[in-house]
Amino acid sequence: MSGGRQLHLNAFLMSTGHHEASWRLPESNAFAGTEIAHFQQLAATAERGAFDSIFFADSPVLHGDVGQRPYGSLEPTVLLAAIAAVTSKIGLIATASTTYNDPYNLARRFASLDHISGGRAGWNVVTTAGEAAARNFSLLDQPAHGRRYERAAEFLDVAKKLWDSWEDDAPVGDKAAGTWADSSRVHRVNHAGRNFRIQGPLDVPRSAQGHPLIVQAGSSEDGKEFAARYAEAVFTAQQTLGDAQRFYADLKARTAAVGRDPESIKVLPGIVPVIASTESKARQVEQELDELIHPLHARNQLAGLLRVAPESLPLDAQLPEDLPDEDQIEGAKSRYTLIVDLARREHLTVRQLIGRLGGGRGHRTFSGTPEQVADAIQGWFEGGAADGFNIMPPVLPSGLELFVDHVIPILRKRGLFRKAYSGSTLREHYGLPRPTNVFESGRLLNQQDQQLQQALQDQEPQAIPVVTLQPVGGVS
Repeated sequence: MSGGRQLHLNAFLMSTGHHEASWRLPESNAFAGTEIAHFQQLAATAERGAFDSIFFADSPVLHGDVGQRPYGSLEPTVLLAAIAAVTSKIGLIATASTTYNDPYNLARRFASLDHISGGRAGWNVVTTAGEAAARNFSLLDQPAHGRRYERAAEFLDVAKKLWDSWEDDAPVGDKAAGTWADSSRVHRVNHAGRNFRIQGPLDVPRSAQGHPLIVQAGSSEDGKEFAARYAEAVFTAQQTLGDAQRFYADLKARTAAVGRDPESIKVLPGIVPVIASTESKARQVEQELDELIHPLHARNQLAGLLRVAPESLPLDAQLPEDLPDEDQIEGAKSRYTLIVDLARREHLTVRQLIGRLGGGRGHRTFSGTPEQVADAIQGWFEGGAADGFNIMPPVLPSGLELFVDHVIPILRKRGLFRKAYSGSTLREHYGLPRPTNVFESGRLLNQQDQQLQQALQDQEPQAIPVVTLQPVGGVS
């Protein structure tokens, strides 16, 4: 049993849905990816189901062949600002790269979204791989995998300092005194590191959550180490219960090893639920979608991920034996290994593998009735494999509506999911505390140290040597 635990559910939204061919269905709007009303309605549906959050992926490069499927997407923090205006509770998570941004601009953008939404912002921190992205930022090649994560760690450290550069009570708005803010409680961060030299402070006061929720999605060794130190929610992909249990246990252990409470990080595997009134009808829906996939287009995508020539992947043959090792892959290491392992384990042909990847690009696809989908979710949740799920509807909006109207009531009846929101911020939805401000902590320690000095002086007439903390100065 869940022992009183409750699921955390995130809705991963993507234009017409996660299935490769969803846009070709008669009911799909092929241009939904750039229509704000489409996403506002999806957010309203997810909020009706009391989802913890919605999430948008992003990349600073146009992936794939626009001749074969929709690829254009809106910048997610801008999109979420528009969604914030028509929702009131649901969390709003956007992807942003530490490889091709700077900490000040990104910290400001997410702080602004947190203010606009009343404390509902989250940041999915990614390191961007691929030569195409590098060439959009005046680079000839991508930075190495380890180098990207080293930059990401410093990037996030700086962002947190910037979010803390205003103490909570710095704005006072004292009209009589003519004082809008206490400038002694607004601080320069004066960061000097390998990648960044940033003075600060941020030009946005501290937001309702203190910091936006930090999400991470990498499952490589570097990715898991980064998540253990920084992440509060992790989006991951596993195909089997055993793999999911091993990832879950490993990440929780790594989190404890760096001095964090393992409960402070929520593990959310992705699941693509194909839902119908009977199992056979659900499998029929899945088959109809798979038959709409362009096989040669999908093969080209697979070849790019595997770093091989498309002609080396005959559609009706299994993957070649001489594929690169994961160590030779600079980007999406964990996804590469997941896909190769899936193909080897189930002896799939390239055509079959393309069909399996069409729904969720390596995430688990599950076809069945609402009860069967609920069973699958409950099994992993109670089996030590997940704290919740990243729900990835294959077709939108219908897939999300089916989940909200038919699966969530079952999960609620089983006592596994909330009936209504109990808080107003994203951190409250995930059961996470508001971060302490590092500058405020330093000031309070200073005050306590001064009080201790005074108490000792009052008790003892003789001089007592006291080590004092370095005072935290305000902006001059």
